[in-house]
Amino acid sequence: MASYPPLAEREIKNTIVLFDVDGTLTPALAIGFVGGSDLVKQQEQLGTPSIDVTTLFDFCFAENGLTAYRLGEQLPSNSFIKWIGEEQYKELVRFVLHYIADLEIPVKRGTFIEFRNGMINVSPIGRNASVQERNEYEVYDKAHGIRKAFVEKLRERFGHLGLTFSIGGQISFDVFPTGWDKTYCLQHLANEAKRPGGSGVEYTTIHFFGDKTFEGGNDYEIYTDSRTIGHTVTGPHDTIAELKTLFNLE
Repeated sequence: MASYPPLAEREIKNTIVLFDVDGTLTPALAIGFVGGSDLVKQQEQLGTPSIDVTTLFDFCFAENGLTAYRLGEQLPSNSFIKWIGEEQYKELVRFVLHYIADLEIPVKRGTFIEFRNGMINVSPIGRNASVQERNEYEVYDKAHGIRKAFVEKLRERFGHLGLTFSIGGQISFDVFPTGWDKTYCLQHLANEAKRPGGSGVEYTTIHFFGDKTFEGGNDYEIYTDSRTIGHTVTGPHDTIAELKTLFNLE
C-alpha cells in the first residue's frame, strides 16, 4: 500500500469518495472504486503489470463489492451461483442463449455470457467484439433498443427469482440478485465503523461518481441510495472538474 495516512487520520473526516470504473476515472480523504467487473478486469483498467490495483485505493470493490479489499487485504466475499442454484442458473442461461441466437443484429462475435462470482454479464454482440465493433454496436443499440427489449423479456420470464437486470457499458447488461447492485459495497463501509480496537472509521459522507446514473443504468441504485451523495459525470475530465469544485482543489 502507498504511504498514505491511516484512514482515521485523513484531513476530511468520515468521508469517502467512490468511483465507477468504466467511463469516470487525493489522499486527503478515503478513496475507493466500485464496478461490476471482476478484479482481473479492474486490474487491467486501473493497475499496471507492476502495480497491484488493490494498493492504489483504500477500498476496492470488484463485482459490486462481492469481492472487496480494504488497504490491500481481502474482505469476506459471496457467490451468485450459491444464491441462485445450479438448476435455475441453467434455465436462465438456456433462455439467454436462445434469445441471442434469434436476434437480428449486424454483428455477433463470441462470449455472449460471462460468468462472474456475483453475477452474469450478457452481451448480445459478444464480449469478444473489437473496440470498433463495440463502438458501432453502442450506436446501433441506442437506436434500436436491443438491450432494453432483452431485459424486458428477462424480467417477464425470471422476475419471480428476485433478479435485477442492469444495462451498463457499451455492449452488455448485468444480471444479479436484487440488492447485489453497487449498493452491496456499502455494507463493507458500514462494517468499517465496527472494526475492533477503534481502527475503523464511520463514514457519514459517501460521495459516488458514475456515468450510468439513469434509471436502468448500473450506477442508478447507488446514485439514488439515501446513504450516498450521487454525482453524474461523463468521463475522467468531468470527474476531475467535479472533484475540484466539491473539495475546493486547485
